[in-house]
Amino acid sequence: METLARLIDRRAPLGAPTPCSAAAARFEAEPDAMVLAVVDSHDRPVGLIARDAFLARYHADPSLTERPVTAIMDASPLIAPVGQSPAAFRAIAMAGRGADLLRGFIAVDGQTYAGVGTALTLLSHRRERAVGTRRIESTLIQRLSEDAGARLDGALAFTERLGHETLSEDARAWVGAIAQTSASVRDLLGQAADLHRASSGQLAIEPKPQRLRDLIDGLEARWSGRAMDAGATLLVSYDGDPEFAADIDAERLMQVFDALIARALSQGRRGAVECALRARPVLQGVMLEGSVRDSGVTPAPERLARLFEPLAEEHAGGEDLSVSLGMALARRIITVMDGSIAAEANVGAGVTVCFQMVAPEAAAAPDETPANERPAAHILIVDDNATNRLVVEALCEMFDCTSEQAEDGVEALEAARSRHFDLILMDIRMPRMDGVAATRAIRALPGRAGRTPIIALTANADPEDAKTYLAAGMNGVVEKPIKPELLLAALEQALPLEEDDAAAAA
Repeated sequence: METLARLIDRRAPLGAPTPCSAAAARFEAEPDAMVLAVVDSHDRPVGLIARDAFLARYHADPSLTERPVTAIMDASPLIAPVGQSPAAFRAIAMAGRGADLLRGFIAVDGQTYAGVGTALTLLSHRRERAVGTRRIESTLIQRLSEDAGARLDGALAFTERLGHETLSEDARAWVGAIAQTSASVRDLLGQAADLHRASSGQLAIEPKPQRLRDLIDGLEARWSGRAMDAGATLLVSYDGDPEFAADIDAERLMQVFDALIARALSQGRRGAVECALRARPVLQGVMLEGSVRDSGVTPAPERLARLFEPLAEEHAGGEDLSVSLGMALARRIITVMDGSIAAEANVGAGVTVCFQMVAPEAAAAPDETPANERPAAHILIVDDNATNRLVVEALCEMFDCTSEQAEDGVEALEAARSRHFDLILMDIRMPRMDGVAATRAIRALPGRAGRTPIIALTANADPEDAKTYLAAGMNGVVEKPIKPELLLAALEQALPLEEDDAAAAA
């Protein structure tokens, strides 16, 4: 009969007086150690510590450094006889202490410590007997995610087409809701698939030179509108040399920030969400220190310690599954990048999640751009229809341009007044302030802001209407539904090359 004796990890335990700092050092020195047992002077188990939960609490509370590991261990761990079968032990554990099994267990020979294991340990004996089944299941998960994602992309394409049709306000709202729901489900599937890849050691990391200032600017553009919709103010900051560049997987790092900001906004309290990235040179390259701070409810210490565990019992209180999966994926990504991540309670209210990692320094991305190519433009998209904004945003990305969004002329005027844009794509019919009035107001701004090129995006593009738009100060007109080639031609006409800018300034 197969027993736990063949499956457990016979890793050396910790003595009860061991300080927490020594336990943290053990985890750092033994990256494959998921759990460690704590034993008394007679080698009898008295507790268990799990890597992620222990390190999260340890890094969040400096006072734990010299305290004995018994201060934060699980004093009532699952304990199993080393001669018990995995199936019998699993059935007993799942019947009454399923959540405890996720933290790990201790195997004993009589009353003496024999080894430790995790829930994955109990699955390993099945894997050995059913390798083919595992491969089929893994392939099925991947295929299911890809197929469902493709179908959702199709649904989003249909909603985009519907957005160009003449619909009632209610119908437009329904179409927008369908698009938003489809996008949310697609993102959820993507998170689950990435988490599955990470759990099986197959998460791809593709480092490329990335200027860090550009990354944080893109993050602000990506989230400022959504933060406003959630009733929060997003404050984004970068501390470092503006030209610092590092060899990193920028998309994966953005996934981390996305997860942390989404969790912060999910807390449902109005206030500020502070997102920061600090870059400083170190011997090995560039030290990156990121953080996201919210002002929401401060969770209990045990829940805070398991903020990165999507299936933890503490998450059963209604926390959004997408948020939980995102936090688990963020930890996996940072771990694969040889970094560390932790959460700590703020003084007052809320949580701050911090991560740090070291990346090789790289040449700044703009230095690699050929002189005769146009630099990426930063574009303001102004439209009261969310679907239209998404479509234009996708086209801007297709043309290697970054973008921000505004919902009407009032927001567009404020954005143009406070930030630099290379181009503004302006809808005509909008509430509060239409596109023509917004253009005239922007043209009245002093300096460079008042000279920003503006292109009208409208379904009313007959010659007489176009004359009105041009008379208001616009530089061109692109008719809706937007054709990519016509938008690209308008961009090329409105955005001069750097040499042209220099000549105009002279």
